[in-house]
Amino acid sequence: MPPSSRKLLALVGAVLVAATACTALEDGDPRGDERAPAGPVGPVPDGLEDYYGQRLDWGDCAPYATTAIAEQTFAAQEVECARLSVPLSYENPDAETIEVGVLRTRAQGDRIGSLLVNPGGPGVSGMEAAASLRFSPTISKLGERFDIVGFDPRGVGASTPTIECLTDAERDADRADDSEVDGTPQGVKEQEAEERAFARKCAKRTTHGEEMLANIGTRDVVKDMDVLRSVLGDEKLTYLGYSYGTRIGYTYAEQFPDNVRAMVLDGALDPEQDIVDSLVAQGKGFGDAFAEFVKWCGKRQDCALDDDQGEATERYQDLVQPLIDNPVTIGDGRDLSFEDATTATVQALYSRQLWEKLNTGLNELRRGRGETLMALADQYNERGPDGEYSSTQDAFAAIRCVDDPRVTDRDKILAAQRRYAKVAPFLDSGRPISDARDACAFWPVPNTSEPHLPDVEGVPPVLVISTTNDPATPYKAGVQLANAMDGRLLTYEGTQHTVFAQGKQCVDQAGIDYLIDGTLPKKGLRCSG
Repeated sequence: MPPSSRKLLALVGAVLVAATACTALEDGDPRGDERAPAGPVGPVPDGLEDYYGQRLDWGDCAPYATTAIAEQTFAAQEVECARLSVPLSYENPDAETIEVGVLRTRAQGDRIGSLLVNPGGPGVSGMEAAASLRFSPTISKLGERFDIVGFDPRGVGASTPTIECLTDAERDADRADDSEVDGTPQGVKEQEAEERAFARKCAKRTTHGEEMLANIGTRDVVKDMDVLRSVLGDEKLTYLGYSYGTRIGYTYAEQFPDNVRAMVLDGALDPEQDIVDSLVAQGKGFGDAFAEFVKWCGKRQDCALDDDQGEATERYQDLVQPLIDNPVTIGDGRDLSFEDATTATVQALYSRQLWEKLNTGLNELRRGRGETLMALADQYNERGPDGEYSSTQDAFAAIRCVDDPRVTDRDKILAAQRRYAKVAPFLDSGRPISDARDACAFWPVPNTSEPHLPDVEGVPPVLVISTTNDPATPYKAGVQLANAMDGRLLTYEGTQHTVFAQGKQCVDQAGIDYLIDGTLPKKGLRCSG
């Protein structure tokens, strides 16, 4: 089993039915920003008129860049940015306000409205995602009809204030520390002390402290998104959500069913799964993806493992488990830990495009080097070449701790560890499992959401895309979500995490047709290649 739950989470043909459902969609208001009508657009909850009716001051995106990648993507002339004011607490909208960073690329043709994009996480920058997606031919086609809009959810990236828990130096030290694999009573005591300290630091270092932490979850993010819908001049929301972004999507649909125009939800979370079952399902996804990597690797003369699954797992463990006691020092003076090596592996399993790099890294490790694996782990943790981290990991932990009920039962923790080790044996540390509670068990505020089937009566049909061997969000979760929302399921046969707007014509064309004119793909459609 991988490290603590906090660290683990910081890691996530059929015959076609002939009938095709076509549902005409209402176009949004053809205007945006200064072209938008004065005052709120669409329904407005009581007391929020000023927020819904605000005007955004669009300008240069450079001041909004918080990472090296953002600096590059935000430099384009065609993108523009602004800050949206929203209440810190929607229960007290006349008190403190916070700001949400927003980026857009304007529609180049006959504008339908805005297409809001969220890349998942939780805690990943939607502004960076929208800026990067403009290079996708699929998004370029959609950009003829939509303003492509990304926002950094409250507490994330360019939004202010951001969730702040660990300093850059503390994050480096946290990654280098493999003490979480110590399942002895003393080891558990030390690990829980670290988790308590993490929770305290989040409350102390984040502006507005516990009040911010209490209002950071998906419940509040979707309220911000509805404010943004109005401010952008759209009567109804058109939305593209990946991974955790699907949770934002179905939560929005539940809270604002009359405000939905269309939604593409790719790489779905199962709305009914509790955090333990979700983790184990994700573990199985990584286990299955590792098996696919082994098949791919076994055909190469330079394979670092073996083409036999059992042998490959053992060889992998022989490479990474010694790092617990003997980490490998890399060129910049940092030590590659067991956690970093397994995080690097998980990062590579998200996409076949990274398998070559993973094999290179494992071969390097055989020779006592760790640069490539550390680079993959840095990519996952969003650590820049200057040693600075994005806000993602801190925000991820904070959002999860209020989005789901905390797990404090030690027997349940042990059972989850055993289940995870069974479905993802390559991640086993080789040490006795730990029943240590994670930071959420010590979180200073209660959770604001819990697993349930969303009540989305009256919501137009949504398009759910699910990949058969998705390592992070299992295929079955997409099936469950499509059924729960009475939506249309599109199956992609492959091994990767999410697929829309990534060059798969069958998938992309189905999404384009649906988002532009409401044409749903055929029931049972399966795409591959």
